Amino acid sequence: MTGVCFVGLWNVRALQGFVLAPLFFYLVLGTAFLLTGFVSLFRIRTIMKHDGTKTDKLERFMVRIGVFSVLYTVPATVVVSCLFYEQAYHDEWMVAWQREKCALREEPWVEYNINCPAGVNRDTPLARPDFIFFLVKYLSTLVVGVASGFWVWSGKTLAVWKNCYSRCLGRRSESYV
Repeated sequence: MTGVCFVGLWNVRALQGFVLAPLFFYLVLGTAFLLTGFVSLFRIRTIMKHDGTKTDKLERFMVRIGVFSVLYTVPATVVVSCLFYEQAYHDEWMVAWQREKCALREEPWVEYNINCPAGVNRDTPLARPDFIFFLVKYLSTLVVGVASGFWVWSGKTLAVWKNCYSRCLGRRSESYV
């Protein structure tokens, strides 16, 4: 759930190829389709208004799509940005972690005789990621799912599930047209 174990955790190339590239590609592709859809909906709305047709339902639908797209796109963009930031500083963070563990001289560094990072000055400050960075990344990852839930769990969806459960339990439900 928190991404503690995922492809690219220890290998920046794997992170770039299997996590960052697909997420970035689908975010850009989805945004392009979303903008194309909005342009089409605005054209349809303009034509309908010109013809004198009511556009109340269409406008509500457009607002719903707009809210959903913001609730989905902004956190997805934050996740991709955090992953870019993470891969940019990954090597520095790993060297700092190794240097910190090496200085402690605890297990398994002593038992397995793991060498300290070479070419690192002991006086240079350790590069550490901010904890808030990971909190924002995980929160944004989870908010995308919450946004999807807002879209899916509407009144109509709940009515369909209620009818499904009623049929599965053998109860009759009123059918309406």
